[in-house]
Amino acid sequence: MRQIVLGISLTVICNALGLALATGASAGDERGPDGRFCIASYISHKFHGCKTASGEIYDKTKLTAAHRKYPLGTRVRVTNVRNGKSVVLRINDRGPFIKGRHLDVSYRAAQELGFVRQGKAKLKVEVLGGDR
Repeated sequence: MRQIVLGISLTVICNALGLALATGASAGDERGPDGRFCIASYISHKFHGCKTASGEIYDKTKLTAAHRKYPLGTRVRVTNVRNGKSVVLRINDRGPFIKGRHLDVSYRAAQELGFVRQGKAKLKVEVLGGDR
């Protein structure tokens, strides 16, 4: 019984998140106060397998990210200012919806950027363009 309730709850959360993302819900500025740097967190494991705003299924092993305003398909290079590690991500979702955060990255991206343990990091963001 507990597994059924958990399964239903996760489905409701995924559907609610998908609805919020599909409607383009946004809050605040898309960048940090200085325009090139932002506070980022990573997307929870519980959303692995959920539909993103782009229609793709979120895969925590891919190098993707969520942003409130960048067009879906935009490629960005993000660099962790603390350790200098950098990755190129593709925006495929909307979010984050937490005040003070400007980018949500996939779990793999957080691993490669070295901030899984901390949960969030200050990143330098460079827009590279659309999908190629």
